Amino acid sequence: MTVTQQAPSVRGLRPAPMGTGRALVGRDTELVVLNGRLSDPEARLVTLIGPGGVGKSALAGAFEAAPGQFRGVRTADLGPAASADEAAAVVLRLAAELRRVPGDADGLLVLDGCDHHGEPFTTVLGELLAPAGRLTALATSREPVRIVGERLLPVGRLPVPPSGAEDPEELAGNASVALFTRAARDAVPGFALTEENAEAVAALCRLLEGLPLALELAAARLRLFTPQVLLARVRHRGGALTALSGGPAHAPARHRSLAALAESSVAGLSRGELTLLGQLAIFEPGFGMPMLERVSPLPSTESDSVLDSLLDRSLVVALEQEQGEPRFAVPEPVRSHMTEELAADGLLDTALDRHAAAYRHLVGSVEPRLTGPRQGHWLRVLAAEQPNIVAALRRLRRCGAVEDLASTVLALRLPWLVQGRLREGVEWCDLAGQDDESAAGPDTPSPRAAPAEPMRARLVDLSATFTLALGDADLAVRRHRRALALCKRLGDRRQTALVSARMGLALLRFGDPAGAVAALGPAVSALESLGAAAAAADATVALAAALRAQGDTRRAHGLLDKGVDAHRRVADARGLAGALRESAAAAVERDDTEGAARALRESLELYASLGERTELPDVLEELALLWLHADPSAGPRTTRVLAACAVLRRQVGSSAAPARRAAVDEALDSLRSRLHAAGFAAAWAEGARMPAATALEEALAAPGPDTRPAAPTPEAQPLTPRQVQVAMLVAEGMTNRQIASRLDISEWTVVNHLRQIMRRLGCTSRLQVAWSVGRWT
Repeated sequence: MTVTQQAPSVRGLRPAPMGTGRALVGRDTELVVLNGRLSDPEARLVTLIGPGGVGKSALAGAFEAAPGQFRGVRTADLGPAASADEAAAVVLRLAAELRRVPGDADGLLVLDGCDHHGEPFTTVLGELLAPAGRLTALATSREPVRIVGERLLPVGRLPVPPSGAEDPEELAGNASVALFTRAARDAVPGFALTEENAEAVAALCRLLEGLPLALELAAARLRLFTPQVLLARVRHRGGALTALSGGPAHAPARHRSLAALAESSVAGLSRGELTLLGQLAIFEPGFGMPMLERVSPLPSTESDSVLDSLLDRSLVVALEQEQGEPRFAVPEPVRSHMTEELAADGLLDTALDRHAAAYRHLVGSVEPRLTGPRQGHWLRVLAAEQPNIVAALRRLRRCGAVEDLASTVLALRLPWLVQGRLREGVEWCDLAGQDDESAAGPDTPSPRAAPAEPMRARLVDLSATFTLALGDADLAVRRHRRALALCKRLGDRRQTALVSARMGLALLRFGDPAGAVAALGPAVSALESLGAAAAAADATVALAAALRAQGDTRRAHGLLDKGVDAHRRVADARGLAGALRESAAAAVERDDTEGAARALRESLELYASLGERTELPDVLEELALLWLHADPSAGPRTTRVLAACAVLRRQVGSSAAPARRAAVDEALDSLRSRLHAAGFAAAWAEGARMPAATALEEALAAPGPDTRPAAPTPEAQPLTPRQVQVAMLVAEGMTNRQIASRLDISEWTVVNHLRQIMRRLGCTSRLQVAWSVGRWT
């Protein structure tokens, strides 16, 4: 915007520095909307509203009026005004100057820093902006000015890069990273985003929540620190306030450091507003309204009105939500500032204890509801509150609340399995079960006792469950055995049966189906007699899988049907999804590709409803392998999904079973050959960028495999030596699993060979293959 004349200084108030001549980063949309609002002849006041440091002043300064749009422009920074009277006097003086400027168009007042100015400022401004006054105003404020006809334009923080983003080229397109990089070059001319510093820069942008002022102050510190060192300094609680300062001398005082910005943001708050804001500052970003109500130190009637006031002033912000309840956050640097204030007043421990108690109650009350028709809803609630749940666990551990810590960790078994927090789960099980000597550390300043032995037995068992999900069946078996010994010593029949069932599954994954059957058989009977329906259904499905591995397909089929029906009755969506995976594996063994695909698709739909991450790669890989064997033209889609699975496994930290790894590796070799190097690389890169949800959607949108038998050829094509071996073993009545074991190849390779055999011999079933082999002899 061209400033035709700036207002003279009034009692220390200086003209607003309305522009730097540099293009804004990441504000193209806001500029278009702002131009449209100010071009509307009915718009008298447009207010750029948002938290301090978000770039409202820069956005106002970047506005460029069209020729003749305004007869004159006057600007002023009202932030330093000592009172509303003083701010009103400045506005009156600017308006008088504009009236003396000739022309038919309106005059434009650009008023920066209108925060906290009530009467008489608002009354004076409202009267000046009446249609007869021929004035329009563009204001910046953290809250609405509240004048009739005011039009708000929210200014948000810049988008931050997603967690795990490390590619410098991709990061350069992110607005927060782009602004940080530009400011860094101002401080260090040779600065560039590289593979060595990209991860630290992205983490800084996330930590500073995309706040432009914070990004610019952080970038200026690169004169002294590398991005990696600066990240470590800022990560300390309150480090953003102490480390980030030294803004330009010409900038308003509130823009020279994050500490000054936070202090100016909370200036003028009432006692009730400060009390609630202090408690909410304890929360990690993303808390829901029910938790806010539970920890609020104010009466509920007062709490609602105070929250509205804090939202108006951008001291509490509503986060974007695709579905479900609204979620809130206290943005930095206000959050750190209020925490420091609580500590200085001796109130921090009370606030932290109230927060921890609320989340301990939440987790404990939700646990019984995690099996049933609303399983998905409650899992999503706990997933959304996960950062606060972990903060509560840290507080319980620091305070030495041994039993509360252990019971809360145990209640998180299913949520953490679904969310893929496997290593985190193992660590918390180990921490919660430690005694006073092994638990010493920064989070446990005083010695404490270990939890009671029944609780320790359950923690060991849970750590084994997480270990198995990570892919270490050997260690999982050993941990389950330890837990089983503790349970038997305690005489806990129910827990003994539960641990036996889980150990049976671990033994099966370890490659000991006989040991699995020995553990699972009695466990199923015990769990059924104890009325543990969901656990009994899980154990029944595991027993079916163990029997199938032994070749007892008749008993396995009956037990599998029983387990699937039981999971449907108790409405255990995750358990049913796992049972359907076993149904798919059994169908593949019977060469029922259509039935396998149908079971896997239903399993995927159930996992999608839960937000599953741990078991999602397995079922996606199983479906992708079916595509590849049934439809060679599905190569690009298969490659994309397998790439997404590889990324998800790295994120979760899990590894596939050896047989699955071998099958996937063989499939990838085949895909490289079919798609050639360039095609495979392109499909793999595209899949690696896909979020898990997108990969799941692609899998569900894909057509089912074509299971129509190949048309017989006039002359059967010759078989390869390996195919002859497979055909002869089929004629002997062996299952795919037994053939794979005999030939030391993967089960999926057997399936592929068998399909080729059927096509070349013109057969449509294993029986016809056996009959053809019989004719050879």
